[in-house]
Amino acid sequence: MYKALVRPFFFLFDPEKIHHFTFSLIRLLNKLGFGGLFRSIYEIKNTKLERNLFGLTFPNPVGLAAGFDKDAKLYKELSNFGFGFIEIGTLTPKPQAGNPKKRLFRLQEDSALVNRMGFNNGGVVDAVERLRENKNVLVGGNIGKNKVTPNDEAVNDYVICFEALFDYVDYFVVNVSSPNTPNLRELQDKEPLTKLLQTLQDNNNGRSKRKPILLKIAPDLTNEQLLDIIDIVSETKIDGVIATNTTISREGLTSENKKETGGMSGAPLGNRSTEVIRFLSEKSNRAFPIIGVGGIHTSEDALEKLEAGASLVQLYTGFIYEGPKLIKDINKELLKNESYG
Repeated sequence: MYKALVRPFFFLFDPEKIHHFTFSLIRLLNKLGFGGLFRSIYEIKNTKLERNLFGLTFPNPVGLAAGFDKDAKLYKELSNFGFGFIEIGTLTPKPQAGNPKKRLFRLQEDSALVNRMGFNNGGVVDAVERLRENKNVLVGGNIGKNKVTPNDEAVNDYVICFEALFDYVDYFVVNVSSPNTPNLRELQDKEPLTKLLQTLQDNNNGRSKRKPILLKIAPDLTNEQLLDIIDIVSETKIDGVIATNTTISREGLTSENKKETGGMSGAPLGNRSTEVIRFLSEKSNRAFPIIGVGGIHTSEDALEKLEAGASLVQLYTGFIYEGPKLIKDINKELLKNESYG
């Protein structure tokens, strides 16, 4: 139904405008009592799907990636579609409008998106007010720096977000890999990244009960840079890696909108994301958990990520193109596959 009726209608409109319309529609439907119906259709409850990582129990291994619910406005309603966890953000200390519009583009022929949103969000304090209401959704907090903050002061922005969110999220994701904030990816270099993660880890370890910290990396890193990531994770003892963010590559794309600047997500990213997962898993000897994201449009795509070394997976563009049935399909396939059930 989604791909036959709903998606063609949605795709008639500007991607960012229809995103906000969809949020309003889902919120309204849940207020009218449809949340339970969605849950009965899409959620699969089975202890075989549970994953225990970072001291957390994930109801199933399929999560919603950051960027979809930037401001934690719809995490409870989105969980009704069967997600095992929801990652909100990227959040920054101060509210910011992001980059000028138009900044989100469909590449329909390639089943992809290009975005140059620029960490548009209402600020971490605003999001915390909504997260206070959470009772049973497992939530990750994706954090970044404000555009106006120079890189040599970036650590302060991450610390502000970390401290503000600490009591309201289940795990943290440090985002230094978006291509849409000027110079942000420079923070992936070994020295500044080690400093940033160690600062957060020291803050974390000074608390009575620490929270898991993960690093989200770009798919455009070289093998040498990926080896640096393994070293940094080992040195700072953070809890894991999310592989991967969007790519600046346009290799193999056919859509007209491939010329737009920004990060590309969707099906064309799938192979590279899996390559990064496999490289990190093999070269580290599975020393840390990996959440696999990028190009998951089928249950087979998800299994490929898990076979490459991921412990959990996340959807974003695949959720937009394939609809909520994709979550159910992945979980059903996992239950049929003895290696993962």
